[in-house]
Amino acid sequence: MYPPTRKDFVSLTVSERDTRSYNNGKQWRRQSCWRKWKQLSRLQRCVILFLLALLLFCGIVAYPSLAGHWRGLSDRVMNDWDKGHDHDPKPIVPAVILESQNQNGPALPPPPPQKKAFPKRGPPALQNRLQKKGNVSDSQVEESQVAVKSGEAEEGGKPLVSWRGAMIEADQAPEPQPSVQEKEPEGEKGDVEPAEPRDRAPLQPDSDSVKRLEAVREAFRHAWKGYKEFAWGHDELKPVSKSYSEWFGLGLTLIDSLDTMWIMDLKEEFEEARAWVATQLTFNKNVDVNLFESTIRILGGLLSTYHLTGDALFLDKAKDIGSRLMPAFNTPSKIPYSDVNIGKGTAHPPRWTSDSTVAEVTSIQLEFRELSRLTQEPRYRDAADTVIKLVRTLEGKQDGLVPMFINTNSGQFTHLGVYTLGARADSYYEYLLKQWIQGGKKENALLEDYLQAMEGVKKNLLRKSSPRGLTFVGELSHGHFSPKMDHLVCFLPGTLALGAHNGLPAEHMELAKQLMETCYQMYAQMETGLSPEIVHFNMQGGEARDVEVKLADRHNLLRPETVESLFYLYRFTRDRKYRDWGWEIFQNFNKYTRVPSGGYTSISNVRDPDYPSPRDKMESFFLGETLKYLYLLFWDDPKLLGLDQFVFNTEAHPLPIWPPAQ
Repeated sequence: MYPPTRKDFVSLTVSERDTRSYNNGKQWRRQSCWRKWKQLSRLQRCVILFLLALLLFCGIVAYPSLAGHWRGLSDRVMNDWDKGHDHDPKPIVPAVILESQNQNGPALPPPPPQKKAFPKRGPPALQNRLQKKGNVSDSQVEESQVAVKSGEAEEGGKPLVSWRGAMIEADQAPEPQPSVQEKEPEGEKGDVEPAEPRDRAPLQPDSDSVKRLEAVREAFRHAWKGYKEFAWGHDELKPVSKSYSEWFGLGLTLIDSLDTMWIMDLKEEFEEARAWVATQLTFNKNVDVNLFESTIRILGGLLSTYHLTGDALFLDKAKDIGSRLMPAFNTPSKIPYSDVNIGKGTAHPPRWTSDSTVAEVTSIQLEFRELSRLTQEPRYRDAADTVIKLVRTLEGKQDGLVPMFINTNSGQFTHLGVYTLGARADSYYEYLLKQWIQGGKKENALLEDYLQAMEGVKKNLLRKSSPRGLTFVGELSHGHFSPKMDHLVCFLPGTLALGAHNGLPAEHMELAKQLMETCYQMYAQMETGLSPEIVHFNMQGGEARDVEVKLADRHNLLRPETVESLFYLYRFTRDRKYRDWGWEIFQNFNKYTRVPSGGYTSISNVRDPDYPSPRDKMESFFLGETLKYLYLLFWDDPKLLGLDQFVFNTEAHPLPIWPPAQ
């Protein structure tokens, strides 16, 4: 028999004087609620308070996203209603809001000491240009930013678009006012000029070219502003969240951008970056870096900047990182590991495999060969050349096309039967040609491998799309053709054109023009005018467009390959349509990826102009490659980094073509 239930409380019955009315007075509610609250145990009260605090915190965090989402949803509903009641439907206009972001970023490093005049070193054509050309004034840039903030943008300016709380400029004034350039007096020659590209006369800059040049320089300044305020000294800017991400912890964006700033004559920005390299950059860190990425971005960037400026600081840093990368080659096969700890001097393959990708191990040669030439230490070139010689002898190729993976222990190709010019194989073909050019066109084995591979591309990978008949490069997997083409493949038109310029068959130039049209259409057939990462081409009749994009492939990472090829095609043909295509692409970058507080962001959906979904990341190659190639595309003098004097590595860092005596 159970004992009677113990009561730990006193029950009270309160009678009201007027039972016909419901007493909802504040005093009564306070007394009743307080009594019930006191009846709870201490644990129960703590749990309730914790849950309330958690709900409050979640509400604060989620409010911007939910507000943006419902704002966009309401706009879509209203526009859908308008479409249903209007025989002439109008385009959806995204929600417009004014910029109200806090411009106070983290503390910046102290400004560098009073700068000296630039040393008169580097390519003579570049020196003369720098003497004649000045910066866009800071006041012009600041005035334009103030106009946007105040909503008083002039004709051509656009409002801001809100994407779930992220502030992105809907359109940037496409043509900032150019700075006035002084003409060089007749008879004043300065240094000895390099020879003109054959059969080419320099063009006089027209007003459109000058405006476009200044627009690209302003875009670089805007991107650099975001990096300086929110990511200074770190690897990559996250422009939407105004923060940064680390990959190697070596100031990747800063080093990748050095030669771009020099080429654009951005003196203040360059001197600030140089001061950081001199005082803050150290490679004595216990950190794993990727051999390929650190070679093309860091080693290549330092070597290029040394050649353009003549500043020994950059050569010393290049020697340091180059020597620290050498342990990667200590493998049984001499095929390098993918990762190196530059502090410990150890190397290893990825955690999940003992393979390296073919593109990574065969796209470091330009940089290591040049480092050997400058330092007179053959070990760098010997290690890199050994890889190319080994790959040349391996079985598993098909008509000069190579598989994507190679084992660091056996030195043999793996995953046989899959051939692509996209990720994991692309720059192998690029570096075959460029090594041949770098060495003065003497290494015939490299040329033979390149020509054989291009024949293999034409035989196995080229097809035509429907309905426009675009020529594209697909993939081959165990004898099965796939109409899949990475945006990375758009390096190929420029590489083919470069080969034709250096005496290879004229049909290479014709193929380059056809593929250039295809790469442009990968942009033009998207609703944002920006290319996705991967496309699939239609090969059957009856389709409306040539290009289809899977949901997972719709992102755009601000990649440079198409504008790179546009630069080469314009340099060699002088056809203005290539400039116009580049300008169109640049304007769409400004429209859909520019972040008002500074920087540009990759986006997740190029098929949705109303909500492209910013990914909050600006890769270092946007400053190191994309904007650099756009600037060179609009520069009229072909002597600026002439392609008979320089060869660009796969990260757009120009390295000199060796003199005939070497």
